[in-house]
Amino acid sequence: MSNPTVAIAAGGTGGHVYPGLAVAEVLRNRGCNVVWIGTRYGLEGQVVPPRQLPVEWLHTRALRGKGLGAKLVMPWRLTRSVYSATRILAKHKPDVVLGMGAYIAGPVGVAAALRRTPLVIHEQNAIAGLANRMLAPMCKRVLTGFPNVMSGRGEYVGNPVHSEITRLVPPEQRYARRQGPPRLLILGGSQGAQALNRAVPAAMAKWPADLPMPRIVHQSGEKTMHEAQEGYRQAGIEVEVVPFVEDMAGAYEWADLVVARSGALTVAELAAAGSPAVLIPLPWAVDDHQRYNAELLGQAGGARVLPQAAIENGQLATLLPQLLGDRQRLQLQKMGEAARSVAVSDAAERVAQICLEECK
Repeated sequence: MSNPTVAIAAGGTGGHVYPGLAVAEVLRNRGCNVVWIGTRYGLEGQVVPPRQLPVEWLHTRALRGKGLGAKLVMPWRLTRSVYSATRILAKHKPDVVLGMGAYIAGPVGVAAALRRTPLVIHEQNAIAGLANRMLAPMCKRVLTGFPNVMSGRGEYVGNPVHSEITRLVPPEQRYARRQGPPRLLILGGSQGAQALNRAVPAAMAKWPADLPMPRIVHQSGEKTMHEAQEGYRQAGIEVEVVPFVEDMAGAYEWADLVVARSGALTVAELAAAGSPAVLIPLPWAVDDHQRYNAELLGQAGGARVLPQAAIENGQLATLLPQLLGDRQRLQLQKMGEAARSVAVSDAAERVAQICLEECK
């Protein structure tokens, strides 16, 4: 089939959007037509249009975690979303639909099934989300970013990440030429992480006087940027606080150690980059999926995993000097190598190839 059309349904947060963009990049390089289906108010509204992808906006909201009023109107809203998605698919006539999880994938997946358009879904997390669990019986293929997910249907292909990250030189080369103070990268995710904004400055305020102070870049999220800046100011710590990191490959290449939440995309990027990390799972993530995500790197030896209660009790102040202390880069290099050992560097290519195999 020449120049097939693939519709990608992805939206909400970076954990769904950026893997979709990684697959879109591979598909376009292979000569495919790609149309993106998302919402104006999710992250995709900011990052997809500059990629020069055709975009269709769908008005839909998450189905989980709402009050009684929202639940009463949920059937009507879902019906309206499916109808709108059906019209979008009728307009573009894709040969296959790829759903990347989250609420946007639900109505688009149902619309694909109604139109008998082949549907492929990708589940990024170690615990499958509601939308993908509902769509699985309608799918041609069910792909997963972690092993042993959606048993019986799931095909483990890894989580797609940007090609610039997978092309980074391995940890043994990066750390071999490192000199000077240690480098610490804090990632709060696309929406920021208030707990990290409080805990990291508090931990650095207790940094041992006999150790060189790390150079710190803290990605705080736009809404919580002032809180992070104020925390470091009160601690007397010199730091670069940014709302968003444009060049994630460059950030991973620069850092000796990363402190982050354990969203699926972050875990996949850390593995692909071979970046050692301290992971602090979001305690109220749906189905506690971030704790399970973190286990992939934790069990491999590529990360230390701390519950949020531990960082609130000051354990981060003890752990960071142990990892970033004098002559610790060899230890970090070994952690980075362990992280890279569980990476699936060609995940985007695998997902793209499966989409092409299922084109009608």
